[in-house]
Amino acid sequence: MRVFYHTGSYMYKVVVIGGGHGQSTILKGIKNIEDIEISAIVTVADDGGSTGRIRSLYNIPAMGDIRNVLLALTPQNNYMTDLLNYRFSPGNSQGEYDIIGHNLGNLILTALTDTSGSFSGAIETMKKVLNVKEDIIPSTLDIITLYARMDDDTIVMGEANIPSFNHHIKEVFYMKKPQATKEAIKAIMEADLVIYGIGSVYTSIIPNIIIDGINKALKNTKALRVYFANCMTQNNETFDYDLKDHIKAMEDHGAIIDLVVKHKEVIPEYIKERYLKENSIEVIDHHDTQKEVMTRDLLDFSSDLVRHDPEKIKIVTEEILKRL
Repeated sequence: MRVFYHTGSYMYKVVVIGGGHGQSTILKGIKNIEDIEISAIVTVADDGGSTGRIRSLYNIPAMGDIRNVLLALTPQNNYMTDLLNYRFSPGNSQGEYDIIGHNLGNLILTALTDTSGSFSGAIETMKKVLNVKEDIIPSTLDIITLYARMDDDTIVMGEANIPSFNHHIKEVFYMKKPQATKEAIKAIMEADLVIYGIGSVYTSIIPNIIIDGINKALKNTKALRVYFANCMTQNNETFDYDLKDHIKAMEDHGAIIDLVVKHKEVIPEYIKERYLKENSIEVIDHHDTQKEVMTRDLLDFSSDLVRHDPEKIKIVTEEILKRL
């Protein structure tokens, strides 16, 4: 829903749904667009690493993706970002209750959850510390465990375990239906543009979409719903998926996609060979998606890896906003 300001400009409402580094990359780019209000709806299904240990000990939603989004939206030259990303390196003790392996930002969010009385309160306090203006919304405040049903009907429990099984995924689901946060539903219903973030389809994007309230809002919103497509597949999760397969996986889980944005750069062969060693290949577009596909410059190869460039994402998003 566009809000008209006395300055004569429209303020577009943009929602980014996802988790992981892909969502953060999109947010790093679009936070610099003028005249938009951003809401990031973030999965809390992660149960691995520092996040998983804290979740198990304190019975609070997973915070790793929330932390990444907070840092992505932090204004530049904020020295707190390096501190919050600090991870305590291995020492002599590897016990479950040891600080080793924990991320400092996760520990601070845990402490703030206790002192503020809620996970949402912790996020709001951290936003003030980091001078983050955008809305950061957990998709649910329930303690959730993601499950996957494989093509041989094996059931895998836990977001961290799903990528380790070398089977096609039929579906991901929750045994107990979580309740969507009312803030997430409101943001989607009022949005002009909804972006499904780059990243793991089954373990970053879909865990938000399959929550009933969010699923319904995505169907009923008047927003343009855009999928920024992955450029490389993921080992085990989507190894042989083309673009149509990625879209089908999302739509099978309730996503509505009006527009697809994909890269047009030629990925250097030496980089593709490097990815192939990790069982990852380029996502191919066979031009059979039956969707409108926008092909643009999106990538950065400066690290000898395939990465989306936040500045290029910003430019494409500005182009999309002009269509609204």
